[in-house]
Amino acid sequence: MPVWHEKHLRAATDAAGVALWAWNVDTDAITMDERAYDLWDVPKSEKHITFEILSRNIHPADLERVRSAFAATRAIVGAYEIDFRILFDGDIRWISARGQGDDADIADRTMFGIFLDVTQRKQAEEANELLAGEMSHRVKNLLTIATALTQFTSRSAATKEDMAHELTNRLMALGRAQDLIRPIPGRKSEGALLGDLVSILLAPYDEREASVRIRVSVPKMNVGEMSSTTLALVLHELATNSAKYGSLSLASGTLDVSCNAHGDEVVVTWTERGGPPLKAPAMLDGFGSKLVQRSMAAQLGGSIAFDWSEEGLVVTLIMSKYRLAR
Repeated sequence: MPVWHEKHLRAATDAAGVALWAWNVDTDAITMDERAYDLWDVPKSEKHITFEILSRNIHPADLERVRSAFAATRAIVGAYEIDFRILFDGDIRWISARGQGDDADIADRTMFGIFLDVTQRKQAEEANELLAGEMSHRVKNLLTIATALTQFTSRSAATKEDMAHELTNRLMALGRAQDLIRPIPGRKSEGALLGDLVSILLAPYDEREASVRIRVSVPKMNVGEMSSTTLALVLHELATNSAKYGSLSLASGTLDVSCNAHGDEVVVTWTERGGPPLKAPAMLDGFGSKLVQRSMAAQLGGSIAFDWSEEGLVVTLIMSKYRLAR
């Protein structure tokens, strides 16, 4: 039977990234080891640690919840675990505080527990939630798009055979657009020309014998492997909304996509005309809107602006030419 000496336990806790704390329930004094000081970003010169001192680093949105949980730990029967955010050098770090409640293992009026940095786990959970939300959003969009494509394919088809042929072609084009948004794993992309990218994404919505329905006028410009997926996602979201609510939902509707580049700034203008009357939403808080805005800022170093005029929607995408080429 091995004997666990202090140096062995310390080696194990260091390897696991465990920080130690002790709380005197009478004086409210908290004693922490060196790793805990680093985890909380508290100067080691601060010898008299209390919850109020640590609370300065707790994220404001979590402070009252943590304060209440901290005060209630003595009444909890058995093990407890509290996850919360702290502000660390301008960034957010997730900490898990764990211990035994109901005065279990209390010694000399002192309770013991550990802190763990669970930032990576929380970020992975948030990423999975975002992915699940994104996939749910896309599935709903695809069903709506399929319905819209069927409706305006029926307007131009003379026979059911023509309709089946045209609808199949449109659905296949939609599939190619989806590949741009979510590339197939293992298949390397070399990027694309901006004009080709826009044309592929808008191909499912173009109607036969309506040559002026969709007009694309962009300069010859390369879009890099990383940026092509992001830009495709943004343009696909705009096309989806247009097919549901905008100019692409009516046979009379038109869409113009143009682009200008000046220095490091690339401006793409999306102009819809001839669609149903539009009303600006009170807030752009839908999942699709948040996804587009986040993608424009984070991946393309730019912004997106919407103008709901009486004539139709105009969307202005501003991007970094350097980011676009990556």
